[in-house]
Amino acid sequence: MRIISWNVNGIRSVEKRGFLEWVRKESPDMLCLQETKAHPRQISQALLSPPDWEGREYASYWGSAKKPGYSGVALYAKKQPMDVKPLGIPEFDDEGRTLQADFGDFVLICAYFPNSQEGGARLSYKLAFCQAIRESCDALIAAGRHLVLCGDYNIAHTPIDLARPKENEKNPGYLPEERAWMDAFTRAGYVDTFRAFHPGESGHYTWWSYRSGARERNIGWRIDYHCVDSGFAPQVRHAAILTDVAGSDHCPIQVDLDI
Repeated sequence: MRIISWNVNGIRSVEKRGFLEWVRKESPDMLCLQETKAHPRQISQALLSPPDWEGREYASYWGSAKKPGYSGVALYAKKQPMDVKPLGIPEFDDEGRTLQADFGDFVLICAYFPNSQEGGARLSYKLAFCQAIRESCDALIAAGRHLVLCGDYNIAHTPIDLARPKENEKNPGYLPEERAWMDAFTRAGYVDTFRAFHPGESGHYTWWSYRSGARERNIGWRIDYHCVDSGFAPQVRHAAILTDVAGSDHCPIQVDLDI
């Protein structure tokens, strides 16, 4: 089973850049999108139910923000989930931050973590969201479930997860409080799947600024993740960053599960 996650930075924008052709070619079992910036009523029928490479249509599920053109998540799935729901906390659901889909063998959580913004203007909101996500994950584990938490965390965890750590120590996405949350999350048994296959390797990034040719020079940040509970980690067969896929300031990330 293949799960791909991608912050598309505008679903309508990426549609113009070959998104549907890419979906058909890649044909993942599940595709989680962040920063869709649209409500279902605003997008084409092709985006609502794109075909895979065999011509079968995906079912799509949307968690949109109340504010137009802002935030939002979506999930495409070949297999219909048993249940799909938001986080259940209005201050986060109103911004379209999360979709949680129950596929029986595991629960897939598509999340778009807030940006803490310059000077930590939204850091308290960001940390409250992080706490809520952690509590939701812990509750699933306590209920005997497995989970995959994927999406744009807006956090570079360690110095090897961004090209210029020293220069960014006071910048959003690399603040001490954000990294401390990731430390605690991974210590609690939630496994960063990419790091499980690429421990200690630098130069692997998922986001690049549009400025100064950052992507061409690979001056980036790794802020997109697939994390799983430790009990589910043996089912992970492969994790990758699809750096060749353009269309957004982020690139997709992929995980393959033995299910």
